[in-house]
Amino acid sequence: MTKHLFLVIAVLFLASFKPEGGYKVGDAVADFKLKNVDDKMVTLSDFKDAKGYIVVFTCNHCPFSKKYEDRIIALDKKYKPLGYPVIAINPNDAAQHASDDFPSMKKRAKEKGFTFPYLYDESQAIATAYGARMTPHIFILQAGVGTPVVKYIGAIDDNSDDATAVKEKYAENAVDALLANKPVSPETTKAIGCTIKWKK
Repeated sequence: MTKHLFLVIAVLFLASFKPEGGYKVGDAVADFKLKNVDDKMVTLSDFKDAKGYIVVFTCNHCPFSKKYEDRIIALDKKYKPLGYPVIAINPNDAAQHASDDFPSMKKRAKEKGFTFPYLYDESQAIATAYGARMTPHIFILQAGVGTPVVKYIGAIDDNSDDATAVKEKYAENAVDALLANKPVSPETTKAIGCTIKWKK
């Protein structure tokens, strides 16, 4: 009986996750169009002079996302002038967390003074295409001739709890390498955060 119950729980747990897939390092990515907290639609191609993009899947309610908000703002302030703007995307199902709905996104962006677009992936199509699993989950893209290419996937750094104790700034190191025309290393790390709340 206990074994049967365990199997049922395991199946339900796995069913809450999207199938494996999404972009890998080296893949070209398709453009998208999502609504920003200013009610305007935003695409990657809107950033005419971008050398690349720091795409981060995040949300309002997740404690990990909250811990990283100031660091995400700092990434944008540092790298947007260098051609790598942050583009934040909330993929969560607001039916599961009301604080992740669009009005709450507007409120949070204003409270924190977001300097970057905060987009609502209401259909979850973009998170699915990227293969995002967590909030936060970061994808660094390099622009060029043709479509942007994925160069880094994973965590922002190696310490979600304490920004002052970070030893490896994965996202910064990746963008710095790209700006210096050097290989990104590591190309992937494990994203640490809350699982994306997929629609049922």
